Amino acid sequence: MQTALQTLAELEAATGEKLKALRLQRNLDQVTVAARAGVSVRALRNLEAGSGSNLHTFVAVLRALGLEGWLESLAPVASINPLTLPRHKKERQRATTRTRSASPQTPTGG
Repeated sequence: MQTALQTLAELEAATGEKLKALRLQRNLDQVTVAARAGVSVRALRNLEAGSGSNLHTFVAVLRALGLEGWLESLAPVASINPLTLPRHKKERQRATTRTRSASPQTPTGG
């Protein structure tokens, strides 16, 4: 199923169907899930039908079904891999001292 080509209504209906299937897999009726979520049965029916729900109902039903992981998969927290960080040289702590020579040295051959 390609989500990029679906309309908003199709996405809402598909999400509602998935939630309903998960509820039925757990052998829970709508009254029980609605009570656990703290929403009305009508709100749950609307969510499962993909017809006019809100974010509060969606999140509450996810929690009631134990599916909070869905929300984490929407926007995972990026972790920094130390191997991909650029390597920086140590910042200089001191200035180097210059040595002055009285006469330029020339190589001698022999």
